[in-house]
Amino acid sequence: MSNMGVEMLAFTLAVSGWILISSTIPTDYWKVSSIDGTVITTATFWSNLWKTCVTDSTGVSNCKDFPSMLALEGYIQVCRGLMIAAVCLGFFGSILALVGMKCTKIGGSDKTKARIACLAGIHFILGGLSSVTACSLYAHRITSEFFDPTYIAQKYELGAALFIGWAGSALCILGGIAFCFSMAGDGTNKRADYTYSGAASFISSRTKVQNMAADMRSARGNGNPPKHFDKNAYV
Repeated sequence: MSNMGVEMLAFTLAVSGWILISSTIPTDYWKVSSIDGTVITTATFWSNLWKTCVTDSTGVSNCKDFPSMLALEGYIQVCRGLMIAAVCLGFFGSILALVGMKCTKIGGSDKTKARIACLAGIHFILGGLSSVTACSLYAHRITSEFFDPTYIAQKYELGAALFIGWAGSALCILGGIAFCFSMAGDGTNKRADYTYSGAASFISSRTKVQNMAADMRSARGNGNPPKHFDKNAYV
């Protein structure tokens, strides 16, 4: 696959992952729990990074926003910061990728564009790592409370938002790695081209010398005086 094809694949993966990560932040179901009756589910509790809600059997939801940022639990504040950082890194990575890709007309020389594309890949990798850290930290808190026999408050399970965040993180990391490998491919191709040009030049010079030697032997065999060449004849 050509470097341009690798860059297109990397851009598609990374931007798709960034979109999934961005959609994870306002998603409702980061953690979910339900109270089941004898026939139907009587209430569903769910929460995300911004509010906690309860939905009854009629579909009516009552939500309560977290009252104070400073009064929040530490892991929620950390998850907020990491997710916002992941969105920002993905945004700047997308801009750098558009500048550094070979299919665009901006960014300068090929060497400069390759460096910009590699920098975009680093942004996507860091964004994916930030997102996967936030989702994993939130999931660890849910599972530790769920399996703790001494925890008597409402227990929750993993929500859909966490799986979306993990999938987006994986796509961002894969796209960033592909961008970095596209720069490595450029360096390999340049070295290969240089080696081939040198070999062709050497073969051409050797063929020229052999042809001149053959002409001199042919002239001597026919009795003709040998031709005189100057000192640059074999170059």
